[in-house]
Amino acid sequence: MVTGTTSFDLILRQARIAGGDAAPVDIGIRGGRIAAVAPNIAATAPEERLDGRLVVPGFVETHIHLDKACILDRCRTEGTLAEAIAEVAAAKRGFTEADVYARASGVLEKAILQGTTRIRTHVEIDPRIGLRSFGALQRLKRDYAWAVDLELCVFPQEGLTNDPGTEELLVEACAAGADVIGGCPYTDTDPNEQIARIFAIARRFDLDIDFHLDFDLDPARMDLDEVCRQAEAQKWGGRVAVGHVTKLSSLPAEALAAKARRLADAGVAVTVLPSTDLFLMGRGHDHDVPRGVTPAHKLLAHGVTCSLSTNNVMNPFTPFGDCSLIRMANLYANIAQAGRPAELADCLDMVTRLPAKLMNLDDYGIAVGNPADLVVLDCRDPAMAVAELAQPLFGLKRGRRSFTRRSPMLHRP
Repeated sequence: MVTGTTSFDLILRQARIAGGDAAPVDIGIRGGRIAAVAPNIAATAPEERLDGRLVVPGFVETHIHLDKACILDRCRTEGTLAEAIAEVAAAKRGFTEADVYARASGVLEKAILQGTTRIRTHVEIDPRIGLRSFGALQRLKRDYAWAVDLELCVFPQEGLTNDPGTEELLVEACAAGADVIGGCPYTDTDPNEQIARIFAIARRFDLDIDFHLDFDLDPARMDLDEVCRQAEAQKWGGRVAVGHVTKLSSLPAEALAAKARRLADAGVAVTVLPSTDLFLMGRGHDHDVPRGVTPAHKLLAHGVTCSLSTNNVMNPFTPFGDCSLIRMANLYANIAQAGRPAELADCLDMVTRLPAKLMNLDDYGIAVGNPADLVVLDCRDPAMAVAELAQPLFGLKRGRRSFTRRSPMLHRP
């Protein structure tokens, strides 16, 4: 119990916290930060009664592409990875900074309304688009800081060693304030050289790294091995993530376990992108189509940090999406046949606590002193949040309400 003359700006009464005791607690907020977490805060202040609903410290999106969202009207949607890359490569030549900002802001607002409070967006940099998208998203980062913390990860979608001028532009973006450096070795004629150059840029600017990696179903050769080797050689463990890695979905159990141990030992995290991976993989099969989604929950058992994320929204890579990470967790659970309560709770962890760990967010979580970034879900149990697609009811960013969704109501006769 918290008593005395302590004052609060707001108290959330009777909140359940994922990963904590089953018993509800009160959360006291002062000056934009969590000032108390206790079974009963005996103080008078504005309050919200949650009646035992689940509170999370906001959803965390580690892998989305705001710069190329919502361009279906400019592209064909054929369904293969190569075609998606080619269609977007042609379309982005016509992108303007104002165009990118308008599309990205619409998607960002959807994410905010779905309870997302931290985002890493990947931004394409190359001679075709230059720094136009990067400039638009830098402005977006400033304009929406009241509701979401946005990290910009610049990367070469169409290759690095095979695309003259791209490396210079990446360096320019890093010097101009990029938060993370990314890579895409599978589009390069020399994948290992691209990996080496990305690590060199990361060391130069002291940045974390986030690769698009191993995006097909043939596990015979994996760039993952070189990324792990470089992470260890450069002592960058804990600062490297890889996205997609759909090759892992084609491995038998023993081989998957060996790769998981390699990832854990090297300190390389994994982001699985269920919607895109399910849509693009297995296109060459006319029956018994493989899912192509890496079983992240099995990697967790070996100590690998894993997240589930959105990737693309309304473009040739993924022609749908509403930016709901709770929906993404539910989709993953269906694909991975993860239905036990502990597995469903892991799925919630992979859109909250674990992606925060992947992004090295030291101030994330419901703890005294942390920013009051809180989202109230319309449920009372972490597993049911995923199983029932629990809707976010409202959210706070640094103690200020950032969105509200009304609970549905039956109108009985």
